Amino acid sequence: MGDLYALDFDGVLCDSCGESSISAVKAAKQKWPQLFTTVDSSIEDWIVDQMHTVRPVVETGYENLLLVRLLLEIKIPSLQTSSVAKGLTVEGILENWADIKPVIMKEWSENREELVDLFGKVRDDWMEKDLTTWIGANRFYPSVPDALRFASSQLYIVTTKQGRFADALLRELAGVTIPSERIYALGSGPKVETLKKLQKRPENQGLTLHFVEDRLATLKNVIKDPELNGWNLYLVDWGFNTRKEREEAATYSRIHLLQLSDFTKKLK
Repeated sequence: MGDLYALDFDGVLCDSCGESSISAVKAAKQKWPQLFTTVDSSIEDWIVDQMHTVRPVVETGYENLLLVRLLLEIKIPSLQTSSVAKGLTVEGILENWADIKPVIMKEWSENREELVDLFGKVRDDWMEKDLTTWIGANRFYPSVPDALRFASSQLYIVTTKQGRFADALLRELAGVTIPSERIYALGSGPKVETLKKLQKRPENQGLTLHFVEDRLATLKNVIKDPELNGWNLYLVDWGFNTRKEREEAATYSRIHLLQLSDFTKKLK
């Protein structure tokens, strides 16, 4: 009958870490200007560099702002305001983010929706003022644009990114147009619920279902839900995950570890 591929965006199709890290620094400077008065460009560069290491913990974009501030507190102890920053390392963030995040959200009195809005606004401003540079801070993984363009499978994007940014990158950087009704982005609800919607759509009946992710935690949530037993699950080996997560994924019979060359062949 054919195949349906539900594809995560960041870390599966697009390496957006450069753009999201720079945008997060810009947003953090607006959000907490008092913290950045003595921060020079070399420290900002260090933060952006470390963001590539901690990127696997990010589930939703606004978390980048929290990571920028936390990295700043690690780098400059005199700026520390959170109980978790003292003695914390970059590796410690990778291992303990699920416990750290609620603590700093509370200690810094932050509101998730406000951070989401600010992060989106900073990106919108950057796109409006200098679209070329914003686009250029992102890159699609090798061969992915062609694979999307010539795919014979039914494709859906299932992402926690704001939809307008995913759409802009697909069109401007990959030269691919995916209809808006096939992009499930931030605000569409949890990915497990999106997959349930996709498998119920009349036009998808009889298709073989595939879900491609770079976050092991998301795939584990799918496995927990018996309604989603019909999905073939893939963890990519090129996205924002760690060796430890890939090794853990190998212990699950339902999760296939996917290499980039195999992925692009599957879509074509």
